[in-house]
Amino acid sequence: MPTATGPDEVQQRYREAVAEWKTSDVPPIETALWLLKPPSQVQGTWDEPKAAAEWLGIRLTAYAPRFASGHDQDTTRLAFLTTSVTERLAGGGDVSLGFYLRAALFLSVALVTCSPNRARPELNCPTA
Repeated sequence: MPTATGPDEVQQRYREAVAEWKTSDVPPIETALWLLKPPSQVQGTWDEPKAAAEWLGIRLTAYAPRFASGHDQDTTRLAFLTTSVTERLAGGGDVSLGFYLRAALFLSVALVTCSPNRARPELNCPTA
């Protein structure tokens, strides 16, 4: 992606980002706005917060060896994080997590409630 160097380039890149965000895999500025993304970007839906948090726990465990920080790799910390995610979802909150991976990569994972979403009640749940 080209780097914007002047005001005109910055404005043009902003216009492009606004036009593309709904169809790209780049995380939106608000977690609830994932509900506007196409169904192809949905990796799963769950009726219960615990099931969603278990999916997250499995995903984080799979990525843990690639986390750049040893702190983030700690299995006790990941178990605690999974439990706290269950509680947050049960309370109607969304979860958005990010981890730096080795080789200058970044893992972004979001779990979004939609029955309805507390932050954006006008947004519908994704359909398959």
